[in-house]
Amino acid sequence: MAYFNPRQYLVTILTSMSTEKLRVAAIDLGTNSFHMVIVEESEEKGIVEIDRVKDMICIGRGSISTKKLDPGSMAAGLAALRNFMVLATQREVPVGNIIAFATSAIREAENRQEFIDMVRREIGLEVKIISGKEEAQFIYYGVRNAVTFRDKPDLLFDIGGGSVEFIIADKSRVHLLESRKIGVARMMERFLTSDPVSENERKLLEQFFASEIFDSAEKARELGVTRAIASSGTAENIARMIGAGTDTDGVEALNQTGFTRHEFESFYRSVISMDRAARRKLTGLDEKRVDLIVPGLILFDVIFRVFNLKEVVISSSALREGMVIHYIASVRGREAGGQLDIRRQSVIELAHRCDWHEPHSRQVARLSLALFDQLKPLHGLKQHYRELLEYAALLHNIGVFISISAHHKHSQYIIMNGDLRGFAPAEIDIIGNVARYHRKQPPTERHPLYSQLKPSHRRAVDVLAGILRVANGLERGHRQNVQSITVHDEPKRIVLEILARNEPDIELWAAEGHKEWLEEVVGKPVVFKASVQ
Repeated sequence: MAYFNPRQYLVTILTSMSTEKLRVAAIDLGTNSFHMVIVEESEEKGIVEIDRVKDMICIGRGSISTKKLDPGSMAAGLAALRNFMVLATQREVPVGNIIAFATSAIREAENRQEFIDMVRREIGLEVKIISGKEEAQFIYYGVRNAVTFRDKPDLLFDIGGGSVEFIIADKSRVHLLESRKIGVARMMERFLTSDPVSENERKLLEQFFASEIFDSAEKARELGVTRAIASSGTAENIARMIGAGTDTDGVEALNQTGFTRHEFESFYRSVISMDRAARRKLTGLDEKRVDLIVPGLILFDVIFRVFNLKEVVISSSALREGMVIHYIASVRGREAGGQLDIRRQSVIELAHRCDWHEPHSRQVARLSLALFDQLKPLHGLKQHYRELLEYAALLHNIGVFISISAHHKHSQYIIMNGDLRGFAPAEIDIIGNVARYHRKQPPTERHPLYSQLKPSHRRAVDVLAGILRVANGLERGHRQNVQSITVHDEPKRIVLEILARNEPDIELWAAEGHKEWLEEVVGKPVVFKASVQ
């Protein structure tokens, strides 16, 4: 089935039942672009994006050398902010919940106060100028809410127009917060005059970058950093361009996608010598970044080499999302940088936004995991898939929020378009497909969203869907009747011994009707035996 506007469609249905709502608009006044994101937050349903807007006005144009914002840039900035305020008001954001932070270009301009006063006087917006270290801290908050951190430290970097922030962090702590004045607009104004970039200018810029990031790279080497997480428009444009030249599906869904050092270097060699006209033809490159992408590519190349990275992962969240998280945490009285499991939290938030039947879904998840664990000698899937099965089980029924009819298809659609955080796109595809096949027809290559999975992922979906179908059958009465499942792997059959509180007639009837696909994937007949406590 086709949908006109997936993001707006989900925003509409997923925010219709919120309670204790808090609407916030966060405005990031960057060197190249002004951005605003509007969100709605409730204690139960978490953060839901309502709208976002960007105006690439380049307020820092020329200010790197003059140290002053020119009148034309200030006028353009004021006009953009006036439009942002109108949109925030239309989206019912209280004026007191509109926050605005200015970064590199404005904080370094000698006439910054003139612009800040103009904004306050003419549109009533209070803009706070933040330091480079504060900017890095907010970026950290934003990124950790979108990408899964590891036990091992990663490098986070955010490429702005005036500055680049470097953070080294793992899942439990921050090791480094730094801001360097090597943003792409600043570097273009200072170093680049030729098009295409000359070898001499490129080498000068490489040397400058390397000297500026040397201390951060030393710290990264001490901590054994091999992976980076990159945010910002520059990083997203590079990821889109690299993705456009591969077999990668869904390059628009960039969060927690990425590319290897080899993939980047191959792409870099092919484009760095292009002139402006050739760059304009590159798929995935924003028209307004045709020139700025050159210092961005050179910086990426230097970061890969100096930090000796193996891969870069993209974060779709950064400064403004971090601003929102910090603001909401202060209002709610909690710690913005506290520990969180963003994958599980994101799944539960989506479930709540779809008004899920929690006891039923948690029971199906519990039974699914019990079957996964005990059938492991037969299915042989890695432990990673256990987590994806649990999330598919928790979300399998959320499509009922739209319609009972074909709700398994609606569940898949919501999962795959619901902005789940912390997951790679391939993982979301698996979760969505497993949920889709919890009832009705089992997996088939006639279905495009299943057939486009790579073979190992189709195999995982086959097994997980087989397990979920039986677990869902054993919860057919929505009464949490089945207390435990014990698997007996006999030579010619699998016996599932069911212990229930009450006679499990309806559960056994439903499970019998859904066991065929599990029998197919494990290669043995499945037999149920039941007893009552």
